[in-house]
Amino acid sequence: MSKAIKAALLSAFVFPGTGHFFLKKHITGTLLAGAAFVSLYLVLSRLVERALQIGEKIQHGEVQLDVAAITELISKQPTGTDAQLLNIAWIVLIISWLIGIVDSYRIGRIPGNGSVAGG
Repeated sequence: MSKAIKAALLSAFVFPGTGHFFLKKHITGTLLAGAAFVSLYLVLSRLVERALQIGEKIQHGEVQLDVAAITELISKQPTGTDAQLLNIAWIVLIISWLIGIVDSYRIGRIPGNGSVAGG
């Protein structure tokens, strides 16, 4: 398997930027991984915050311990700036992941960057 394919698979299945680290492109890898990490942190922190809010409502008796009631709370979409921040974070995460895959494959195919026929 060529280095280009290995790098693309690393970026696709591990984390954005890992293919660049594999190809010794540390600055690009750090930028992609950093952007993906920050956006993933924002998304996960908002999800955990929301889950804790729902848990508090259940503990205080504001919401019954009923699957339908909890599902209704979970399915409510965030509004305002919180929704915009989440949308931007998701977009940055997806774009950094795609750029990581495509760019690591492109760099791996450049002669001198480890692209070896049959290896």
